[in-house]
Amino acid sequence: MSHTVTETQVLDALRTVQDLDLHKDLVTLKMIRDLKVKKGKVSFTVVLTTPSCPLKDQIRNNAKAAVEALPGVTEVNVKLDAAVGADKKIQEKIAAPIKNIIAVASGKGGVGKTTLAVNLALSLALDGAKVGLMDADIYGPNVPIMMGVDHPPRVKDRKLIPIKAYGISMISIGFLVPPGQALVWRGPMLHNAIKQFFNDVTWEPMDYMVVDLPPGTGDVPLSLAQLVPISGGIVITTPQEVALTDARRGLSAFQTLKVPVLGIVENMSGEIFGVGGGEHAAEELHVPFLGRIPLDKRIREGGDVGQPLVVTEPDSELAQSFRSLARTIAAAVSVLRSRESESNPDEPEPKG
Repeated sequence: MSHTVTETQVLDALRTVQDLDLHKDLVTLKMIRDLKVKKGKVSFTVVLTTPSCPLKDQIRNNAKAAVEALPGVTEVNVKLDAAVGADKKIQEKIAAPIKNIIAVASGKGGVGKTTLAVNLALSLALDGAKVGLMDADIYGPNVPIMMGVDHPPRVKDRKLIPIKAYGISMISIGFLVPPGQALVWRGPMLHNAIKQFFNDVTWEPMDYMVVDLPPGTGDVPLSLAQLVPISGGIVITTPQEVALTDARRGLSAFQTLKVPVLGIVENMSGEIFGVGGGEHAAEELHVPFLGRIPLDKRIREGGDVGQPLVVTEPDSELAQSFRSLARTIAAAVSVLRSRESESNPDEPEPKG
C-alpha cells in the first residue's frame, strides 16, 4: 500500500527535532522555511539563529532522519541557512545597522585580550557572519598591528569608511593618530571618541560588532554602556591567581553596568601559567566557562606581523580552539535573543 506524505506530516515530524541550544523544536522556533513535498520527495531549509551554530550538522542530520522515517518519503534534501536575531535595545538607541555588540574585557593588561577579540571576530566571519571590529582600547590600540593595516580610513560625506581586512570592517583610534603618540584623554574625550565610532562611521549591516575594551574598569566601558546596549560581555583571564583576581573585577564591572555576562575565557592556558584557573573562577562566580586558548608562540607571531592565526592556519588545531570558542559565544548570544523574543512575544521578528 502506497503512502502519500503531506506537508502537515513533515512539520509534525520536525516538531520532534530540537535546537540543542534553545531547547525548543524547529517548527515552534519558526526555523523551517521553503518546505516542498512532491511525490515522496521532501525539501526544506533550516534557518539557524547564527551561521556559527556549533551543532548545525547535528541539527541537520536529526531533521533529515525525522522526515526520512515517515512512510512514503523517498528522498529528503535539507539546506542550512542563518538569520541572526537583532538586539532590539541596540536598534532603539543607535542608527548603525548592528544586530549584536559583544564586548571583550579584562581586569588587567597582558592577558591577550586584543588577540582574542581579533581572532573571535575573524572566526565569526569565517563561519559566514557579517562582522565588525571596534578597537575601543584608546590607550593601547593594537588592532591595526594585529590586522596588518597601516593606513587611515577614507572619509566620505563627512563620515569615516571603516577599513576592511580579512573580510571584516574595523575602526581604531590607532588609525587616526601617529604611531607611538600617547593619548592623555579624560573621561569626556573618551566618551566622545566612542560615540563617534558608532555615529560617525559608515557601518555596513552586521550580525556582530566585537568591541575590544581597554583593560581595567575605567571610563571606556562606562561610556560604551551609556551609549549603546551591550548584548553580551566576555572576560579574558590567564590561569594564575593574580590574573583571576583582576578578572573578577572586570566581571563585577559588567554586572554593575547591567551587561549580560556571556562568560569567562581562559587564555594562555598551559604549562607556564597553569590550567583550570579560569574554569574555577567561572564556577565561583556562577557564570559560564566559555573555553580555553592554549599558550602558543604561533598566536603571538601571527599578531606581530598582522597575519592572525585563524586566517593563516584555519584548519590547525590551534585555530580550531578559537573557532570553537567563537561558536560557543555565538550560541550564547542566540540564547539571549531567544529569551528576549519570549519576553516580547507580540513584537515582530527582526528581519534577517
